[in-house]
Amino acid sequence: MDTSVFLRQLDGVTSFQLRRVVERLRDGLFDPLGVRLLTAHEAHLNRVFDQGIKKSDNNLPAHLCICGAYGQGKSHSLTYLRQRALGQGFVTSLINLDPREIPFHNFRQVYQALVAQIRFPGMEKTSLVTHWKAWTRQKKAQNPNLNFLDLLPDEMPHMFKAVLVALARETVRLSEREKGLKKHAAFRPREFPYLLARAIGGETVPVYRLRHAFRYRQVPFYNNASLTCRGVEPYLRMVYSLARLFQQMGFKGWVAFFDEGESVVQARITSRSKSYQILHRLFVPETRVSGFYPVFAFTDDFFIKVQEEDYDRVRIRKEVELPYFDQNYAESWHDLIVYRLNDLTLKEWKDLSEKLIVLHARAYGWQPPATRASEEMDMRLSEIRNQEARLKLKALVDQLDLINQEQILR
Repeated sequence: MDTSVFLRQLDGVTSFQLRRVVERLRDGLFDPLGVRLLTAHEAHLNRVFDQGIKKSDNNLPAHLCICGAYGQGKSHSLTYLRQRALGQGFVTSLINLDPREIPFHNFRQVYQALVAQIRFPGMEKTSLVTHWKAWTRQKKAQNPNLNFLDLLPDEMPHMFKAVLVALARETVRLSEREKGLKKHAAFRPREFPYLLARAIGGETVPVYRLRHAFRYRQVPFYNNASLTCRGVEPYLRMVYSLARLFQQMGFKGWVAFFDEGESVVQARITSRSKSYQILHRLFVPETRVSGFYPVFAFTDDFFIKVQEEDYDRVRIRKEVELPYFDQNYAESWHDLIVYRLNDLTLKEWKDLSEKLIVLHARAYGWQPPATRASEEMDMRLSEIRNQEARLKLKALVDQLDLINQEQILR
């Protein structure tokens, strides 16, 4: 390992930040700085990811599937790619799919999670609502006659259009006398921002309360269509619409990262069927998609199950045979873009252990005995060679802790 190159990467990093990295590794976790400093095979991963970026830049459909065993670095890779996407000017979201909390077949819950986890480049903890309101204020200052509806993609579902326009507008002012009139009994201005923020996030909000917010936020078109969203379609359209809206805001698009993608095949067959349909629309969009780039992390269990599914299986309803699956996805997904994670070679693990020695020493302000530290780390590596990557890193940090304590006691 070229130690001088790694030391340059540590320039400007405080000991507190390095300690946080080490302490999280000690607990079997990782943080963004640790991902940046300790990612291996990044050149190949960057190439594969950037191929999708180029497609997205040309408004072509893009996707990426990262495949690996448990503990092999899928979550680490997603976090690394999220940092790369933010650095390239994309809005990002990273969520963990779960058959109970965020089941993929219930795309409304997936949409809620994606919006809740939105991050904008160069901004910390800026929500969609906050950024939208700031951007529209800027646009309104440039053009006082601006119609906020003109800023929204045509394909965006009607309800979400009305909500975004309402968020951009101020509540009308009523006099004290008007507030006391019966016809203005629904005037609750403090409630409107809360209701609208919940609605844009995909939460259930009573339609009659939304109507009050639209009325007093002066959204004249809200009655032109239904304000109810049912099924997958409106939320999938909203995902694509937000990606296009982000491009209009000056970003390159929206990269959505889905961890624990194998949870899709852990559900019952009816749920798997719905999930496959949604996945297919993300992998192979029916219409031209602008700026949306989904990245999934799967174990081999997912691809094995897709191959083993009985695509001819039917159910009987009112004496009519109904197929569970609308197509053979094993055949339809033959050309998916898949990046397979491989375990590091012994040399790569040794290079990584050398980085850990330097990082640990800088974090806790001590000077490791160079030769002895390397020898003990090599010996520890030989003892844990069959363990998963996360546990190997934890064991190496524990070994450095022991060496440090021995130094202190001498």
